[in-house]
Amino acid sequence: MAMAMVSSPSSSSKPNNFPDIFSWLYNLPPFHQWQTMSVNLSRPSDHLTLSINNSNNSFFSLSISISSNYSHLPVALWTSKKLFPNPNSLKLLDASDTNNLLPTLLSNFIEDVLKYGPNNTHSLKVAADLSGAAAAAADILNFSFLNLALAVCVYEAPDDIRGGCLAALVEQYGGPKSRRASRTMMRVLGSNVEEQWMRSMNLAITNWMAEVAAEEVRMPMFSYSVSTAGLWKVQVYCPVMAMEVEKASCGAAAAATADERLLFSLRYHQVEGVIQLNYVVDVQDKWIEVLVNTDNIRCDVFKLLTDRQLRERGAGASEKHFPSRISLQISPSVQTSVLSVSVSKSTQNPRRDLGVEKGIEASFEPPTAIGLHISAGESVTTTLKPWKFEQSVHANTANLHWFLHDSGDGREVFSSKPSKLALLHPKAWFKNRYSSAARPFTRQGGVIFAGDEYGERVTWRVDRRAVGRAMEWEIKGCIWLTYWPNKHRTFYTETRKLEFREILLLNLP
Repeated sequence: MAMAMVSSPSSSSKPNNFPDIFSWLYNLPPFHQWQTMSVNLSRPSDHLTLSINNSNNSFFSLSISISSNYSHLPVALWTSKKLFPNPNSLKLLDASDTNNLLPTLLSNFIEDVLKYGPNNTHSLKVAADLSGAAAAAADILNFSFLNLALAVCVYEAPDDIRGGCLAALVEQYGGPKSRRASRTMMRVLGSNVEEQWMRSMNLAITNWMAEVAAEEVRMPMFSYSVSTAGLWKVQVYCPVMAMEVEKASCGAAAAATADERLLFSLRYHQVEGVIQLNYVVDVQDKWIEVLVNTDNIRCDVFKLLTDRQLRERGAGASEKHFPSRISLQISPSVQTSVLSVSVSKSTQNPRRDLGVEKGIEASFEPPTAIGLHISAGESVTTTLKPWKFEQSVHANTANLHWFLHDSGDGREVFSSKPSKLALLHPKAWFKNRYSSAARPFTRQGGVIFAGDEYGERVTWRVDRRAVGRAMEWEIKGCIWLTYWPNKHRTFYTETRKLEFREILLLNLP
């Protein structure tokens, strides 16, 4: 897959607001009264245009094109499938939508985004079910089209005029309206298509960021939350390249000297995180108890290209970051009704298995070469538990931390780096870390913390007078990813960090 070449966006110009595509389609004149209609999607200096073409009064198509002040003819970037409106309706999108035009249009947007993903060789069919999201149908359609326009610009637009349009689209992509629409859209997609969707979008974002200076791209991390049926769930997606570099070996000099094949492999991965917490509300005579415990904490580092591409152009799929620390902060947004918070114990100190072996060897040689040889040796073995879990409290905020420790010397991985001797040692724990029997990760390179091991709960005691209210709870989190060489011979190491924040609702019965 060829990478997108992108010109630098101008910092002096302010992009226009992205149009409401649903309203524009809904308010078009009757189908038979027009042939071509268009709407501008970006700032005047770099025209990104959506056009709708009525060719024979039986079907129509949508198209995205781009032009600039230096180009006389627009360049076509994308064209939809043929769409057949209801001939008996005065509106292109009518209230009854008897011909299912809206789901068909949405499915077209989604399928064409997925074609840009790592699995673009597969035939992907999507049935967009809007039955449970009719009230948010307009926001879903607008958000899906915004994503399509962004991906199309990255891969199809000429590199000399693409930057300005992408700057306008990215500003809308990270806005509050898009975040609200994304939550509903993910429920429409379903979890399997959601994963493919995010990998497609983050591959496009990574391709763009790979071609422009980092300071010129402010791409937001994507997250959303769900609160239902005694479960709080937060889903997080972020390209590794968009994460903040917290530290790297020898700073910029090491990054400059690290070979390009290694940097290519490190670049084309994304972090996928899931935080699932169970909650129970227990109403007592004089207070309310809110009990929260870990159901599942999952963090994976997933490749955005195929194994073959990472092998041919990079250092292989196994040269990637691994989770080294996860932290969560959970607290009520308004704490006036909170009386106290209690946490359970953290995991015990890392397990140490000490074994001491002593031995003496002696030999006596024949008289022809008289001599007595004696040797003595002692070996000490230490086994450290790789992951440690800690809880702490600050005011009414509960802090949960998972730390990865170097099994060799016991140091925290995210805040330290191995010695050069350890980087070259073939049997260090971080070598062949996805295939060794003692690996601290899954074979795919992720981690799973389940309630059976990390299920000690946090309890908030809330004033009884809060019964019947809806409380907002805030979950803030950080995920650290670290790279130490796996099979590749290099001294380059780095740690990256992403932060997320979500608001969840809890109804007190």
